[in-house]
Amino acid sequence: MTEPPTNTRKEPTTASFVVIANRLPVDGVENADGTMTWRASPGGLVTAFEPIMRRHQGGAWVGWPGTPGEELDPFVENGIQLVPVTLSERDVEDYYEGFSNATLWPLYHDVIVHPEFRREWWDAYVEVNDRFAEQAANVAEQGATVWVQDYHLQLVPHMLRERRPDVRIGFFLHIPFPPTELFNQLPWRIQILRGLLGADLVGFQLPGGAQNFLRLVRTRLNLETHRDRIQTKDGRTVVARPYPIAIDAKAMHGLARRPETENRAKEIRRNLGDPETVFLGIDRLDYTKGISERIRAFGELFAEGLIDPERVAFVQVATPSRERVEQYRQLRDDIDRLVGRLNGDLGRLGRVPITYLHTSFPREEMAALYRATDIMIVTPLRDGMNLVAKEFVACRTEDQGALVLSEFAGAAYELRQAYLVNPHDIDGLKERVLDAINDGPRNHARRMKALRRQVFENDIDSWANSFLADLRNAPREERA
Repeated sequence: MTEPPTNTRKEPTTASFVVIANRLPVDGVENADGTMTWRASPGGLVTAFEPIMRRHQGGAWVGWPGTPGEELDPFVENGIQLVPVTLSERDVEDYYEGFSNATLWPLYHDVIVHPEFRREWWDAYVEVNDRFAEQAANVAEQGATVWVQDYHLQLVPHMLRERRPDVRIGFFLHIPFPPTELFNQLPWRIQILRGLLGADLVGFQLPGGAQNFLRLVRTRLNLETHRDRIQTKDGRTVVARPYPIAIDAKAMHGLARRPETENRAKEIRRNLGDPETVFLGIDRLDYTKGISERIRAFGELFAEGLIDPERVAFVQVATPSRERVEQYRQLRDDIDRLVGRLNGDLGRLGRVPITYLHTSFPREEMAALYRATDIMIVTPLRDGMNLVAKEFVACRTEDQGALVLSEFAGAAYELRQAYLVNPHDIDGLKERVLDAINDGPRNHARRMKALRRQVFENDIDSWANSFLADLRNAPREERA
């Protein structure tokens, strides 16, 4: 850890590789003596991009520090230049909690919760995106590569191109891109499409997302497309392709193999009463993750005697998320009540069937949880990818264990040897859980061997290298 710098420079040093994301990859931590230090943020985006940034020495990351009203000069942490963007309390309410997470998030996740369309939220989204684009324009070297991340910043590619036509701009969407009938509900659909078309390369998790985008630019903007290429009216060519995101599988596997991780895994199982089978779910507390449906399924399995709480333990970790948003506070209360009722009905002194933890853990503890687990339950109602599923597979030290995976997670497109399930079908989910228990070591080994091969052969390096190589090779002769 290092002290937040007290530098006085007002302009960042330029960089040849720039990542733009809603959040910086660090969180400020106040020590007991009142000083402040930085630690890596626990989010999936940071975990995915940490090895990429390590390979681009001198790269810069543009993002919000995480505290409303906080104004910081650019500083360096772990060899990465961090370029803060200031957001006011109102910005957080309207741009982040409002348009990003109460309009776009539910719309892009199949309207599991109805999105709200408020003009003042859109105005804030435009203003904040412009602020990010301005900071990126200041930090990017001549001809730099700029990689914009996710749904919070879909206007940045166009805004940045207007300022810096010399840079190569990539955009990657980490969540699903919706079908036309859903996206067309958005009052600002044209502006979003034009914002994304400022990039040279627009990446999606799955082929379906890229196809939805290509269809929309044809029908809404009347642009010519050919396969994965879009011809813009200013003579540029934009490419739209799928790039399923991956993890640093070798690093995760190495962490899982540490003796201290193995010892902690054994301790976790002892604390659970040394059950024969440990099930684990790890999710951000979000209505898209299917946590309630999963808990109900396990509650019925226990109540019907199909699994024995004396022999089986189910651990659900729900990482706190967006707790200022009313829908998320309500979800937390609902799950608290559901777990409390089921444990009250089915538990006994010293043994509860469902261990529910509403907290976040460092990566070392996550690896120990994966090692302690026999069957991982990843059953979102809709998910762009879900890296937890891949992390669990990477932490297997032998060809054993099982993964129950939602058909509606992007990871299901690659991890075909998981026990795939429709999480909306509670009876089907229960059957799949029983299949995973009863399938036997030989079938577990066959499935896990295939899963491990997929995760290790398609790691974060291959993902980033593929995207950045395509970005470097974006058509030059038609660039503005």
